Amino acid sequence: MTTHEPPLSPDVARRNRGLRTGWTTGTCAAAAAKAAVTGLVAGVAPRQVDIALPGGRRVGFGVEVDGEAARCVVVKDAGDDPDCTDGARMTAQASWAATGATELLAGPGVGTITKPGLGLDVGAPAINPVPRTMILAAVAEVTDRPVSLTFSVPGGEEMAARTSNARLGILGGISILGTTGIVRPFSTAAYRASVVQQVDVAAAQGERTIVMATGSRSEQAAMRICDVPEVCIVEVGDFTGIALRRAAAAGMRGGVFVGMAGKITKLAAGVMMTHFHRSKVDGELLAEAARAAGAPAAVVEAATATATARHFFEVCVHEGCIEPLRLVCEQARAACVAHVGGALDIEVVMVDFDGREVVARAA
Repeated sequence: MTTHEPPLSPDVARRNRGLRTGWTTGTCAAAAAKAAVTGLVAGVAPRQVDIALPGGRRVGFGVEVDGEAARCVVVKDAGDDPDCTDGARMTAQASWAATGATELLAGPGVGTITKPGLGLDVGAPAINPVPRTMILAAVAEVTDRPVSLTFSVPGGEEMAARTSNARLGILGGISILGTTGIVRPFSTAAYRASVVQQVDVAAAQGERTIVMATGSRSEQAAMRICDVPEVCIVEVGDFTGIALRRAAAAGMRGGVFVGMAGKITKLAAGVMMTHFHRSKVDGELLAEAARAAGAPAAVVEAATATATARHFFEVCVHEGCIEPLRLVCEQARAACVAHVGGALDIEVVMVDFDGREVVARAA
């Protein structure tokens, strides 16, 4: 198998200032929401708010008032990540809810879900579960009365045109994202260098197995699944190929990749740098795996019904047909082995989208 690593875009490659973290759109939305609801309750909006991140840490943000007390703006700082939403003016408009529950709505510049496979209902605003929880918790610090919150981002539709949102069926603007509340620059040259450094540290301590995870949830899964010292577990982000090559060069003998369906599908196609701007999910690869497994028609059709591996994954699980996912893991394992010329003995483990359960694996 031929493997490849799509090159970093020039604006990413030239960034070498280090790992300055930033804030997710979800964190900024929660801060703007708290400020807007405070303005609704008190009649005067605050100029500073603090909110809790999912890990419990509290952080503060400056607030701009957009014409009225219940309409507030928090400007996103993405840190050293070359994020198209850096500088976005996350705006929240608050009013008292007409129903018995707080509702979150998409205004101009915030996307709406139009296809399945993203873990959100079709027709819902593109606000992921963790940011939704953060927003509701921030609002609850101000009032227990239900409110209606409309989020908007000036220029958000233009920002979204630089992402894969439209291909994924998210229309009208950007997504409100984040799992930790913090943007770590996964796609920067600095982060790539940090992956190399982490592998080198493990090798220097005599370890011979590297465990690669793509993010916080897969990292937590790896810690549960793999009986290795913590130094062996590397959050590689999109840089799986670099981590594999460095581990082989450092004399390691084994590697375990723990991830979710999307990244594993890209690896199965031989793509070793999996940033969404530089690669996409190969639906036909999924369809071939489904056909090879003798999967039901619903599973085969799900492979190309959307541009996400998540939809395919969810249909496989719903149909009780896991073999296509195991075959994708096997292809990913073969691609990883080929990428290092057989120098590493690789295992690929697919976990669910909460990072809680192992669904398929290949060794």
